[in-house]
Amino acid sequence: MKNIKFSFDAALIPQKSIRAAKDQLKAFVRGIASGVPESYPDVRAHLDVLDDKEMLEKVKRCVAEKRKLKPEYFVVVGIGGSNLGTTAVQEAVLGKLYNQLSPQIKILNTNNIDSSYIKSIIELIEPVIRRGDNVILNVISKSGSTTETVANFQVLLKLLRKYKKDYKGCVVITSDAGSKLWAVAQKGFDYLEIPKRVQGRYSVFSPVGTFPLGMLGVKVDDLLEGARAMRDACLEENLDENPAATSAVIQYLHHLSGKNISDLFLFSSDLESVGKWWRQLFAESIGKEFDNERVRVNVGMTPTVSIGTTDLHSIAQLYLGGPRDKLTTFVSAGKGGAEIEVPPLEIHPDLVDEIHGRTLGDIMDAILGGTKAAFRKDGRPFMEIHLSDKSEGSIGQLMQFKIMETIYLSHLLNVNPFNQPKVESYKEETRKILHKKK
Repeated sequence: MKNIKFSFDAALIPQKSIRAAKDQLKAFVRGIASGVPESYPDVRAHLDVLDDKEMLEKVKRCVAEKRKLKPEYFVVVGIGGSNLGTTAVQEAVLGKLYNQLSPQIKILNTNNIDSSYIKSIIELIEPVIRRGDNVILNVISKSGSTTETVANFQVLLKLLRKYKKDYKGCVVITSDAGSKLWAVAQKGFDYLEIPKRVQGRYSVFSPVGTFPLGMLGVKVDDLLEGARAMRDACLEENLDENPAATSAVIQYLHHLSGKNISDLFLFSSDLESVGKWWRQLFAESIGKEFDNERVRVNVGMTPTVSIGTTDLHSIAQLYLGGPRDKLTTFVSAGKGGAEIEVPPLEIHPDLVDEIHGRTLGDIMDAILGGTKAAFRKDGRPFMEIHLSDKSEGSIGQLMQFKIMETIYLSHLLNVNPFNQPKVESYKEETRKILHKKK
C-alpha cells in the first residue's frame, strides 16, 4: 500500500505563520498520541475503533451469515453519518455504476424520506421478496430514534413481513446499546453495536460502515489498515511531518484571513461521495454557535464539493473570477488500470488536435495541471492530495486524513468536534409538529 501524497506549496501562507499556529496544536497532539483518555476521551474513541478486533470479528461473522442468504439487494436504512461513509467507500472502490454492472449483491440507500424515492426502492425489492429471494435490511441509527430512519424502516419491515415468515433473519440493526432501536433488536433480530463515544459522522470504520461494505465484498481489513497508517502519521508529534496538522493549520489561517469557504475539488467521479461524506464531517464538527467556554462565536467554514472536470464547466468562472473567499484542496487518484485511448476521427482529424493517441487519463491530468496553473497565476490558494489508486487502503488513508484534520481544526477554533446541538433542535421541532398533527 502506497501512502497518499499531500502538498501545500501553493497554500499562500508564510512558513512563519504556519509554525506559529502549529505551536497551538503541539500539546493537543501530544496528549492524543500519548493516549490520555481522561483528557481526550472522545478523540481516543474515534481513533481506537480502528483497533477493535473483537468488534471487527463480530462484523465478519454477521457478514458471513447474511451472505449465505444470497440476497439480491442490501438496503441501508439510515441518513447522514449512518450511510454517507459507506456510500463514499463503496463508490470510490467499486465505482459509481456498481449496481448497473450486475454485481452479486446490489446496494440501495434510503437516505431520504422522500415518498417517490422510497416508492421506487419498494418497486425494486418487492418482486424479489415476492418470488422468495432475499433482501437484507440494515437499519442504522446511533440514537435509535432518528425520525427519517425509523419511518423508512417501519415501511420496509412491513414489506418484509408481508412475504416472509422468517423476516427477522433478513434484518440487521446497528445502534447504540440501550437505545430504543437496540430494544427492538433484542426481540429476535441480529444487531451490531456502535461504540458509545463514536459519533455518526466519524463512524465509517465501525460496524456502521464495515458491515455493509463487507457484504459488498469490499476488503475491510485493507480499509482499516490504510486508516491506521494515516492515523499514526497524523499523530506524529513533529508537526512538520504531520499532514493533518499542517492541513488544519492552513485551513485555520485562511479562515482568520476571511476565507470561510473550503472547497474539496475531487478529480474523479467515483470520489464524489467521499466529498459528500467530508462535507457533513466538516460542517457538523466545526460549525458551532458556542466555543468550549460557552462564549457565542458562531464560527465555522462552509464546505463545498466540486468534481473535476465536470465543475470546471459550471463554477470555475466563480472560483477564478469571483471573490477571494475560498481555499481549495485538489484531490486526484492514479488510473488503476482503467486506461482508454482516444482514437483519431478520420472524417475530421483536427477536431481537437492535441488529444489524438492520448488516454483519457492523460487528458484529465493535463486539465488538472492547467487548473492548478490558472489558480497559481491568479493567486488563488490551494493544497493537494494525491492517491496512488482508489483501493481500500488508499480510501482509508484519505478518510482518516480528513477526520484528523477536522479534529485538529476544531481544536484551533476552540469548539467541540463531537456534538451537533443545532441538528438536535430541528429534530425537536419536527417531533412537536408531528405530535400536534397526531
